[in-house]
Amino acid sequence: MPRGDKSKYTDKQKRRAEHIAESYTSRGKSEKEAKRRAWATVNAESHGGEKPGGSGYGQPETHQSSRRGGQRSQASRTHAQRSRAAKKAAATRQRKSLKRSVAAKRTAAKRKTSRR
Repeated sequence: MPRGDKSKYTDKQKRRAEHIAESYTSRGKSEKEAKRRAWATVNAESHGGEKPGGSGYGQPETHQSSRRGGQRSQASRTHAQRSRAAKKAAATRQRKSLKRSVAAKRTAAKRKTSRR
């Protein structure tokens, strides 16, 4: 079976990929990129071809990738929003790092006093 063969996919999976690809092309993606993303989404949901012999045969479907599709992407956020989020993340990392180092010092001090 050649790479990229879709014979193990059901008609429903093929229709689903077609609709997803149409959505991507309407949003400005190239035909090739739209198809690639559409089949990636179908594979993520159904774990591959659902006909016997396909890798997704007998595995339950998940729709997590479809749910995530409507979330706001990075591109739709302004520079100021991304910058504010990055600063907040940096502050959180710094705060947690300080907290860990203080806890480590306390633990070391406790060990030192318990040895005596």
